[in-house]
Amino acid sequence: MRRHGTSRTTPTRTTPTRTTPARTTSARTKLTWTALAAATALVLTACGDGDGDGGQARPSGGEPSTVRVQLPRLTGEKLEVAAVWTGPEQANFAKVLREFERRTGATVTFVPAQDPIVTFLGTKIAGGQPPDVALLPQVGALVSAVENKWAQPVGAEAKAQLDQNYSNGWKALGAVGGTQYGVYYKAANKSLIWYNAKAFEAAGVQPPKTWKELLSAADTLSASGTPAVSVAGADGWTLTDWFENVYLSQAGPEKYDQLAKHRIKWTDDSVKQALTSLGELFGRKDFLAGGQSGALATEFPKSVTQTFTGGDRPAAAMVFEGDFVAVNIGQTEAKVGKDALVFPFPAVGAKAPVVSGGDVAVALKPSKGAQALLTFLASADAAEIQAREGGFVSPNKAVSPDAYPNDIQRDIAKALIASGDEFRFDLSDQAPAAFGGTPGTGMWKDLQDFLANPSDVAGAQAKLEADAAKAYGN
Repeated sequence: MRRHGTSRTTPTRTTPTRTTPARTTSARTKLTWTALAAATALVLTACGDGDGDGGQARPSGGEPSTVRVQLPRLTGEKLEVAAVWTGPEQANFAKVLREFERRTGATVTFVPAQDPIVTFLGTKIAGGQPPDVALLPQVGALVSAVENKWAQPVGAEAKAQLDQNYSNGWKALGAVGGTQYGVYYKAANKSLIWYNAKAFEAAGVQPPKTWKELLSAADTLSASGTPAVSVAGADGWTLTDWFENVYLSQAGPEKYDQLAKHRIKWTDDSVKQALTSLGELFGRKDFLAGGQSGALATEFPKSVTQTFTGGDRPAAAMVFEGDFVAVNIGQTEAKVGKDALVFPFPAVGAKAPVVSGGDVAVALKPSKGAQALLTFLASADAAEIQAREGGFVSPNKAVSPDAYPNDIQRDIAKALIASGDEFRFDLSDQAPAAFGGTPGTGMWKDLQDFLANPSDVAGAQAKLEADAAKAYGN
């Protein structure tokens, strides 16, 4: 689920260049508190027991365990697939596309997209070169694609896979106006904090369960000589996730839903409370790797890797983001489940927050190949290929838990499926792209400004409300 900070490169075949990931799917759905309360307990158990595979990925042959979906022969047909994924995530998805090629005889080219993806697709379509399929990381992007008459309805074969493998809630997220347009291929739990086990052990710190405990742990860690948190402030989307977790926990789901629809203003006292709480962490220069200025210069991939490199002196002890962080940890020598452990985002209010996201596949051409690819992406066959690579969670309930490479990923996936239809989508992804999904503007930029000056809560609220009112048209 990646989206942000990618640069446009020449379209490649399914063997991608190894560029640095900008963000993982972004796909972003919110699981309910009840669903992930159980999940977080499972995750903590998986991280601490040291049994089994210890978080090590199993050999990845790139093949599903069984063939459960039949695909048409597409010999000679050429397809383009656009997504904002880069680096290891793009490489892992390429294995899925290669299997599709093997089964159908089609040739698939991956087209690296840029944020905002609606603008990128609009340019391609205006030039008469739309990709056959795009994976969209925002609810608003799907709605825009339908409103712009770019999206093709899901065909009968893909719909059959959806009916068989997905809950009604996930199907509804891919529908607009009662018509099914999308297949949610990838999801993510984005209420996780990953930590360097050695740094915690050296400081005598235990994983915190509340925001107050997190601040106390941060104070102890920083006093021990290791800054507490690595913040990817150069990528504004990570700051929206920080805010959303704090706000959801502190203000509650009803307020959250209202703010997502701009039915309450960003000048509301609930926003003030959330920013004030977030400022307790962001406002301490010694808590952040490189201080506020260093955080603003740190992109997401580096925020992860610098937390798990440097031996006894990592740049930070913790990094916040979703289950997809495991992909970036895989770029270091740290082992998930041993050197890199995880705990749930602490409760700021009465309950711990659960934020999740997802990438939805949409056909942009009325072709047999595009529909065949949607059918494949809606199947467990496709999802199990990428699940084996790590850093990936599928909302497809037919995916075998054994496909996930370690207990951490397995338990996160189980919790997602167990949540059924009780989930919410990422707040910024529900907003118009101009406010919630565009680098350098709206929520991304306003929260970067807040990170630079966390004491100016009122100023941040004023900027957020002005930008929201403009984007929502009210």
